Amino acid sequence: MIGTTLSDIRAHIESLASPTGCYYLVCGRTGDRPVPADGLYFDCRPTARAAATATERYRTALRRYDPQLPCHDVIVSERADTVRSPDDPKYPASGSPDFDTVADPTPAPEADRSLIDFCHTVAGVVFETIADSPHSGVEDAIMDRYLELAETVEHPDECCLRLIEAVATELDSRLTADQQADILRTAATELPQPSTPEPGVDPLESALSALQSVTLLEDYTVETQSSSCSSTAWKVTLNDYLLINDADHMVTLPLVVELFRRLSTVGLRITAVERRSGSPPEWQFTLTATPTASNGSLSVVTEGHS
Repeated sequence: MIGTTLSDIRAHIESLASPTGCYYLVCGRTGDRPVPADGLYFDCRPTARAAATATERYRTALRRYDPQLPCHDVIVSERADTVRSPDDPKYPASGSPDFDTVADPTPAPEADRSLIDFCHTVAGVVFETIADSPHSGVEDAIMDRYLELAETVEHPDECCLRLIEAVATELDSRLTADQQADILRTAATELPQPSTPEPGVDPLESALSALQSVTLLEDYTVETQSSSCSSTAWKVTLNDYLLINDADHMVTLPLVVELFRRLSTVGLRITAVERRSGSPPEWQFTLTATPTASNGSLSVVTEGHS
């Protein structure tokens, strides 16, 4: 178990960032912006170098959960529009910029980077929570399953989805519903808390919107079926959801973690799971927040699950 959590390192890197900064981090070999510093800028080179050190530490820790994570040579670069003209008297006498000042590369689409980052972040906090729990033996099983799955894919997006799948499948097969709920609820507290929603915003809709924003699903609908002071039930439809394990299994772990971030509840229950025809197929189910213990798997559900 690492001494500092992924969330702690990420928070430190974000605390160094500035929206008006002109320095950023990049892989010197590929030009990729490394997670979790992608999209962040820093006010000065020393601060950016401190962020680079933390980024390397983050990625080293993350590699414990995802050995397939690419290795980057993280360097500090400066935005192209801030590089001084050779006519500037303050420009270096050699007439060339610092060795690590390069044009700001065209980044990968934000959605692509966000999906990888989201999956790694969720898997990382769940993995760390398992390691701190009485169920630490699940760790080896997760890694064995993930490495087996990762051998069959090459694209980083696909690898990060397989990582989530490995975590969810082992939780489903080895822990009870209450044990899964305890793990996922605790993991949710290690994630940055979402901004305070506007009054009247449904917590489930907010959770699903978060998944949609990282392209984990194309579209969704939510219909509140019943609500009381103690429980709420929703009918949910997901369109083009990426975490489908075989034809009749759906990985629900990310949704449950996102909902626990927004809803203080003792238990959750997923029932009436149905795979509806179409291309791609839709998935429909009922999700209930209850004041009592959870009932049934929260990590992976099967068509017909009730």
